[in-house]
Amino acid sequence: MKIKNSSLKKQLKVKLIKFFNITNNDFFLIAGPCVIEDEDITFKIAIKLKEITEKLSIPFIFKSSYDKANRTSIKSYRGPGLKKGIKILSIIRQKLKIPILTDVHSPDEARFAAKYVDVLQIPAFLCRQTDILLAAGKTGKPVNIKKGQFLSPYEIKNIIEKIKSTGNNNILLTERGYIFGYNNLVVDLKSIYYMKQTGYPVIIDVTHSVQRPGGAGIQSGGDREYIETIAKGCVAAGAYGVFMEVHPKPEKALSDSAVQYPLNKVEKLLRELKRIYEVVKYTSVC
Repeated sequence: MKIKNSSLKKQLKVKLIKFFNITNNDFFLIAGPCVIEDEDITFKIAIKLKEITEKLSIPFIFKSSYDKANRTSIKSYRGPGLKKGIKILSIIRQKLKIPILTDVHSPDEARFAAKYVDVLQIPAFLCRQTDILLAAGKTGKPVNIKKGQFLSPYEIKNIIEKIKSTGNNNILLTERGYIFGYNNLVVDLKSIYYMKQTGYPVIIDVTHSVQRPGGAGIQSGGDREYIETIAKGCVAAGAYGVFMEVHPKPEKALSDSAVQYPLNKVEKLLRELKRIYEVVKYTSVC
């Protein structure tokens, strides 16, 4: 999709290069397990993703959560908690030399996590919570906003303004589908276009977009078979990057087992997405 405003093209390029070492508007990846299950498996996933992205020359940000605070059931696994989880993420960051992203759920968590990770993520259900947005913004760290599944793409501007009010302009926007009836989400490709008009890089969360929130009664369900379709469609529509949660054995994952993408399929999908991205990038400047 063409970006007609040349100054907007330049603005997007500057943001990507400055904060993520991404040059020439390269396609990039944010990926990792939904939640930290233990140190060993988290390391193994990070190592494999680094190996794949280096082979394909795709800039990579590793993600995982120390706490899944919005689980459907009180019985669901949430993670190791803030301090233990951040310790694991910071060790991965140090040993593998890769940038790290994690969710934060309160102003105090934002301030603490910012000392050890590279990108703070605002969960979709919390994307309008002013105190969290302001705290995340004041850290000076890049902030990835997950657009709530209850918001139109137009409303993302109000969230951006809250973070910008702190003097922080290091912002990423992530689409993750919109509520469609009970226990279902849809992705409108027009939302990629609308969100890009803000001047900030737009990412598609291809795993949460196929989720069925609460659809399995005591946990969320999902339609993993549509991940590749959503990913290809949104990259073709102009998304700069892809966010995906991956696991060696998704069906045994302790969180979002219905929608995490198999680790052994990641390389093939990334090859396809990068080709699509290159075609779109070429045609947008012709």
